[in-house]
Amino acid sequence: MPWSIANKTTLLIICLLIAIISSYKLLAVPDLKPGDLSTFDAIAPKDAQVIDSAALQQKRSDLIPRTSVQIIDQSQSLKLKQELIEQLKELELVAESNDSDRIGPINLSIQERNWITIQSKAKRNVWNKEIISLAERMLSQGIIKTLANDQLIESASLHLSRSEIENPAITIGSKLIANTFYGKSNLRHDPGRSQQLLEELITKQGIPNIDVKKGDLIIQKGEPITQKRYDVLDYFGLISRSPKPMEWFFSFSEAIVSCSILILIMRREKPSLKSRHALLALVLLLFAQIAKSWFGAAISPLQILVPPTLLLSQGIGTLSALAWMSVGSLLWPVSVSGIGEGRLIIAAITASIVAFQGGRMRNRAQLLQIAVLLPFSALLLEWILLETQLTPSNSAWGRLAPNSEILITEALVLGAMLMITILILPILENTFGLLTRARLLELADQERPLLRRLSREAPGTFEHTLMICSLAEEGARSIGADVDLIRTGGLYHDIGKLHAPEWFIENQENGINPHDELNNPFSSAEILQAHVDEGLKLAKRHRLPTPIADFIPEHQGTLKMGFFLHKAREKNPNVPEKSFRYKGAIPQSKETAILMLADGCEASLRSLDLSTDEVKANLAIRRIVDSRQLDGQLLDSCLSRAEIELIINAFISVWKRMRHRRIKYPIFSKKSFFPA
Repeated sequence: MPWSIANKTTLLIICLLIAIISSYKLLAVPDLKPGDLSTFDAIAPKDAQVIDSAALQQKRSDLIPRTSVQIIDQSQSLKLKQELIEQLKELELVAESNDSDRIGPINLSIQERNWITIQSKAKRNVWNKEIISLAERMLSQGIIKTLANDQLIESASLHLSRSEIENPAITIGSKLIANTFYGKSNLRHDPGRSQQLLEELITKQGIPNIDVKKGDLIIQKGEPITQKRYDVLDYFGLISRSPKPMEWFFSFSEAIVSCSILILIMRREKPSLKSRHALLALVLLLFAQIAKSWFGAAISPLQILVPPTLLLSQGIGTLSALAWMSVGSLLWPVSVSGIGEGRLIIAAITASIVAFQGGRMRNRAQLLQIAVLLPFSALLLEWILLETQLTPSNSAWGRLAPNSEILITEALVLGAMLMITILILPILENTFGLLTRARLLELADQERPLLRRLSREAPGTFEHTLMICSLAEEGARSIGADVDLIRTGGLYHDIGKLHAPEWFIENQENGINPHDELNNPFSSAEILQAHVDEGLKLAKRHRLPTPIADFIPEHQGTLKMGFFLHKAREKNPNVPEKSFRYKGAIPQSKETAILMLADGCEASLRSLDLSTDEVKANLAIRRIVDSRQLDGQLLDSCLSRAEIELIINAFISVWKRMRHRRIKYPIFSKKSFFPA
């Protein structure tokens, strides 16, 4: 279906917004930068204290290792406490066992083992509570990985010696705590508090300033502009900013062309692409550009590129997702070098994997797997590439300053964003008419209530539906159309017959046809049209996605009800043909067009004798296909003549499988099965 003027205008406006955000920084570019030669003499017009940006950045770098704030991780504390409780349970088994060789959680001396065995259960319970209480106190103070085993034993012994516990109990408890905590930590880095502490230290120590007096010579013409001089010149407004028209025009045009190519690729992959699908892709790109411009180098390319790519690969297709990822990687409002070429490459590789895998995911469980595994795979790849620098002069990697805590945080954020993407997929499916692979397979489950009702109340229609699906699937497969979509749409295309199944010949028994008793072609035509209208009502009631509901009217298009038209003209030759045509619309996609052809060919092929050869079957199919073409039913379907030929051949191959002969087995008497 062609897009309306309003839809095209909306898409154009979003493309313009994307182009503006991608290029607006080029409308005010500093004429000079550090390293350039000054084109003028500059004298300070007044006294001032100018922030020394280079010194400030260096101070930040020096203070970062000293301002890493560690906080208690309650979940890790609980885990360590549980480990200690498990060890106490194992020790209890040792105490209750008569086997002196039983191995416990720690090595026990003879004295320690004897102490455990002679204590009553009540005393051991009191001792256990004391050990757990000590562990809780130590955990509340924080445990670090670098503590040696002897240090842990000494610390635990010191605490236990203050209680009324005797010596063997002290050494056993100390060993248990050391065994639990050694090499482990319940602390985690807190980025927010670390940043706050960093700013407080910088403020306390003083922000490095450049003292400037009125009349001081800032720079002479021809001298190189250092960072300090640049800061002073910029403070006094002596660094002019001017637009770069050619660069801006190139960047603006690049964005417009990229958006246009993106839409063309999407329409190439999916000729029946809805305008709202293109709208979704452009809106995601717009948000990505806003995030890039707003956060600058602080945001990771992984977080920008990967989640939308997963969403589009599921909802539209792999090629569209790859195209979006390419455009998203190309259009970057800030300098790529500020973010790091390396991380952008990693993000592009990761997003490409998501595009290929996301399009193949056939259930929600697989999506959850990729949401868990992918972030940590990307983390590992980043760590390897960022830590392994080829040469010291490799500035593309060197600028990145890899930090394990930052990378871990990035991976966790990416994982969370992928989880959110999976959670909002159903909402986006309804809002933008997306139909993911997982959703299609869920709807195609023949145990769903609507399909179960169809098989029970209209068994003939259900059997007819399954045969049509076999033909349509093979036809779709032959031309590279969406097999999952046509399978699911085919299952629901005739659900409207549930309204009155007995009025359709495949459900009639004993040769009784209600239309004969009705003897009114006009009423019969209304009944046939009603199966489309009622089907759409059922689709709405059961919340079938729009692409599935489209199969209901489009598989009939505006076809003639030839039999009843003939009956009507027997009585009145002037009866208008329009009264005996379905209301449409005609097929708007390859998939609905294939189903229309399969619907017509199924009845024709079913009526052929077993002795019919392939040539006659081919003629029967072509007769149906040609009639649909001459009637204008395929005009909006985007099916080419070559594709129609492939579909015909596919139908023939299915017919060959349908008409196979069975061996006639002899019937034996019961006695032959039960010899005396």
